[in-house]
Amino acid sequence: MTAGIQHLATGTALAGVASIKTGNMKKITLTFLTASAIFAANAQHTDHSETATAIPPKVIYSRLLNTPSLKDQEVRMVLVTFAPGEKSSGHRHPNPTFGYVVEGELESTFDGKVYHYKTGDTFYEEPNKLHASTKNMSKDKPAKLLAFIISDKGSPILIPEKSK
Repeated sequence: MTAGIQHLATGTALAGVASIKTGNMKKITLTFLTASAIFAANAQHTDHSETATAIPPKVIYSRLLNTPSLKDQEVRMVLVTFAPGEKSSGHRHPNPTFGYVVEGELESTFDGKVYHYKTGDTFYEEPNKLHASTKNMSKDKPAKLLAFIISDKGSPILIPEKSK
């Protein structure tokens, strides 16, 4: 596993996390599969309070979980759109974050390392590591990223990095 981002399974959907065999990851995977199954039946939500891109990330799914093992945990699926050539500002995610590139090509600098992702790629970002930037590599097409986050109820999606 690389520090910061574990590239799970290039070209596969986020369900590829099922191969990770730790207690918490099993819970996250089970929750993701359950959330995916009911995704289409829930209303869309938008949260403009936390942003690192010109087009605010759009929370497309949110659900509070109250199972015995996941008490007061919130699941959010967030669609992040990068304008052509856009580069996000530095930030940190306080919770485990899984990503899936819906369309386009992105260059991400996470925990001091540069990663390149294309449509269909998946990745994992450890909590509280510096996500210095993500850049849409296209000069004429938007790129879209679906982030999947499980957190304590009301926890922020991201925390902007303070300017030095």
